[in-house]
Amino acid sequence: MSQFSDLVARVKEHVQEENVDEVKARLDQADSFRLIDVREDREWVTAHVTGATHIGKGVLERDIEEAVPDTKTPIVLYCGGGARSALAAESLQRMGYTHVISMAGGFGAWKKAGYPVSAGDA
Repeated sequence: MSQFSDLVARVKEHVQEENVDEVKARLDQADSFRLIDVREDREWVTAHVTGATHIGKGVLERDIEEAVPDTKTPIVLYCGGGARSALAAESLQRMGYTHVISMAGGFGAWKKAGYPVSAGDA
């Protein structure tokens, strides 16, 4: 196992995860939460979960307070496969955000499940 994989595994012990079916059910029920894509700009433009907001992992800590000022707001983060979003979730927890979830399997699992995606919006 690589150091990166070890780090992600350790982080996931302290981060709540939901699978794509659980996140899709939240969206279908109009659950009140912010869905944030933490992937790179080029990944976002190619395709993303319909209804998501893009804040790349590289600028998340800098931009999150403007996008989501209330630290009690439920947030679901996703990336390509679930590693970057877990790391981002841990970072937001350290910043005081109390309801942060990482979407297990990320965008890859979302697409594989056939759930709605959009493209564009650079």
